[in-house]
Amino acid sequence: MRVHAFVKPEGERLQVLVRVPLDLPLSLNLPKRGDGYLDLPLVEESIPRAIAAAAKEMLFFEDGRRLELSRSEGRISPPADRSFESFERALALVRGPRLAASADVFWNRGFFDAYLEFPIASPRADFAVDFHVAPGLRDRLKFDLRFLPPAGGVRAFEIPTAIGQVDLDPRWHQAAASFVKSGFRHILDGLDHLLFLLCLVIPFRRVGWTLVGVVTSFTVAHSITLIAAAYGIVPPGAWFPPLVEALIAASIIYMAIENVLRPNLNWRWLVTGLFGLVHGFGFSFMLKNQLQFAGDHLLLSLLAFNVGIELGQLLFIAVAIPLLVLLFARAPLSELLITAVISALVAHTAWHWLVERWDTLAKVGGPQIEFATLALAIVLAAALGVLAWAILGRPAVLRRRNAKARVELD
Repeated sequence: MRVHAFVKPEGERLQVLVRVPLDLPLSLNLPKRGDGYLDLPLVEESIPRAIAAAAKEMLFFEDGRRLELSRSEGRISPPADRSFESFERALALVRGPRLAASADVFWNRGFFDAYLEFPIASPRADFAVDFHVAPGLRDRLKFDLRFLPPAGGVRAFEIPTAIGQVDLDPRWHQAAASFVKSGFRHILDGLDHLLFLLCLVIPFRRVGWTLVGVVTSFTVAHSITLIAAAYGIVPPGAWFPPLVEALIAASIIYMAIENVLRPNLNWRWLVTGLFGLVHGFGFSFMLKNQLQFAGDHLLLSLLAFNVGIELGQLLFIAVAIPLLVLLFARAPLSELLITAVISALVAHTAWHWLVERWDTLAKVGGPQIEFATLALAIVLAAALGVLAWAILGRPAVLRRRNAKARVELD
């Protein structure tokens, strides 16, 4: 279900037009007649209560100060009405003639439309909205808001419930702060990205230039694809997101295999950078809906989002490394066995993700599925190639190095 609204600052007033579906609790059990039709003459007496209920769920702010409602009016509209396609038509509807008393509007099939007016100091102030409803409705309700700034144009928002104040025309510092918080929250909520980071730091267990190079490579790579995706430089089609998610799961499996084989960590930055490109697209899927809150500061917001991701990664690494050091120091097992156990658990989880995400990708279908299959097969083949080299080729390399070392000593 969706609540629709227009918000327009003009002169010394903030004008808000709101359309609420009648099947929401905001209708306050409006009077009915017959088999469930609204008794429109009696409904007019309940309009002030319905307006108060709607205004209670939508709080508006000017420069951080909550605005107080000074004027309002409302009406019932039939389900076929399309006046809320523009501000002017919606305003004309609310201020126009009411439905005839004999009109049939079923109690949960029409709309309650309202005009709300708030006194303001300046139409160019910083305006914000806080939309919150009863907990039982949070997963079923969206708030579609269109903000009409004095400079012209329209900013469209789809605001989830209970996310706090949303700046409708943010300044650069407001957008930056918001996206830093968003990036920080996203990385800590993304278990697959955290498991990838865990696989990165298991062999290190201390902060050094090699680890810095690996983390920097991952950061630069995912920043490139995240920004590219935000500007629309991504393959079209419904197949691409599930392919990326499957590749992220495959990257975790690859890193887990490398950890068991004890790879040369001096080259890990290169592999990490390649997988970082994939993870950047994954971050972009989480960011997609968030970009509506960037205002005129898209690039700045993207960079701020990356800063938030890096802060979250640094926090995770700062916690993970001491715990790994403690585990390796106290556990009565060899380092290789501990590494193998942790990597196996991570790979097991990632394998389940890979199967689930590949199933989602297969259901999308279409000619692009062949490309998706090829891309995933390349990643898995690379992982198997590393495994085969470690089993068959790496021991021979080590034997040659040892023999050379003995010759030099002799």
